[in-house]
Amino acid sequence: MSISRRKFLKAKGAILTLPFLHSIAGAMDARPTGIKPSKKLVMMYVPNGLVRRCFFPGEEDGTLPGFVGGFNADKTKAEQRHNNSPGIYPLELTSTMQPLSEHSKDITLVTGLDRTFKNGQDVHAQGASCYLTSLSPVQAEEQGIRHPNGRSLDQVIGDHVGQSTVFRTLEISCNGFTAGKESIYFNNISWYGPDKIAPSIKDPRKLYDRLFMADSYRNHVTDVTDLVLADAKTLSRKLGRDDRRTLGEFMQMIRDIETRIAKLQKLVASADIKEPKNEVLPRGEYIQLQADLMLLALQMGITNVCTFMVGPERWDASLRYEGVFDKPVQHHNMTHNQKGDGYKELQKIDIFHMQQYSYILSRMKTIKESDGSSLLDNSIVTYGAGLGDGATHQYFDLPLIVAGNGQGQLKQGRFIQCKSGTLNSNMWLTLAQLMGLKIDEYADSTGVVSDLWT
Repeated sequence: MSISRRKFLKAKGAILTLPFLHSIAGAMDARPTGIKPSKKLVMMYVPNGLVRRCFFPGEEDGTLPGFVGGFNADKTKAEQRHNNSPGIYPLELTSTMQPLSEHSKDITLVTGLDRTFKNGQDVHAQGASCYLTSLSPVQAEEQGIRHPNGRSLDQVIGDHVGQSTVFRTLEISCNGFTAGKESIYFNNISWYGPDKIAPSIKDPRKLYDRLFMADSYRNHVTDVTDLVLADAKTLSRKLGRDDRRTLGEFMQMIRDIETRIAKLQKLVASADIKEPKNEVLPRGEYIQLQADLMLLALQMGITNVCTFMVGPERWDASLRYEGVFDKPVQHHNMTHNQKGDGYKELQKIDIFHMQQYSYILSRMKTIKESDGSSLLDNSIVTYGAGLGDGATHQYFDLPLIVAGNGQGQLKQGRFIQCKSGTLNSNMWLTLAQLMGLKIDEYADSTGVVSDLWT
């Protein structure tokens, strides 16, 4: 008998996908050999830019930026770029990147990436909505497309690598506000095409339900672990010790997610949402819950391409950053008050977001694939923003970190400083080719970032 890489358990309409079990595979007379795990791509987006001087190497003592209204960042471009010396350097973690210290051999910092801007849309809205489309104003006009929306990178890649998964792509948001405060352009980075949103899921319960068909699952299966073990025994006669541990950890993860969802739902239920002012969910708990659901989807082969939006652009409302501030704060407002010690308070949010990225990378290292490699070994995980600095609204020097091994295609532990003016669409083209697409251009790209390859 031959079985696929993925195992499915069924109970009265519910479907649960198992992690790879060596003892089950070993019990089969004819099983696939030499099959690599699928390659995965995760693109993590943070809003409102970063405190530039604390993120970019060599700028810690740089001049603090003043607020630049609208989009007038070009007037600061020459001043900000004076330190740009293209090349490859050893990775030295800046103060904002310190949470990544345990991953220093697994990441590469890339700077010098720019994106084309077009007047006529709010700078924050275009920063998010055009982040993964990189459609230039000229291209949009030539194609008769209303700038800035084209088909985003994740969808293009999903078309190629998503044929064998349940979902070609998975869009996740950590915008926990109970009411909308801005248009969708501030709150979305994934697009099927011009003005065709690929809606992200912000409710952990809805995300769980979508991934695991949870209604039938909860109604008909009371003890998931017993069900899994019973069905596994019928397949393999004898489940190995390591696989029992794998199953135990796997099912504990799902049970833990159920508990955390219930806890957050209780917080929402007890909140006064008649006049929503603050986000009701603690940021760290919420982001990590959404991240764990995403990682389960990757581990179980439900999808191979994910976008993960940490928060919406601008959105002038308060957020709870537990363990960081005593009371809710407004992220966007803080980006325009960096003078004096203001930037130090704002940097706390940047570090908080970096901690969430570190959490995702740590979890990916512990998740084992069919060949014994880790999920991170088989993945490319980017972390970036649509603005280079929230105070200046700049579309140049966009911050980007690339993590993961990409199945041996990425050489990590470096700082790549691209020549000023390198288009971020060149990076997107590079990622597309790393994911197996045979394309020579993407949006307004002029080539690839070849230094990223091994």
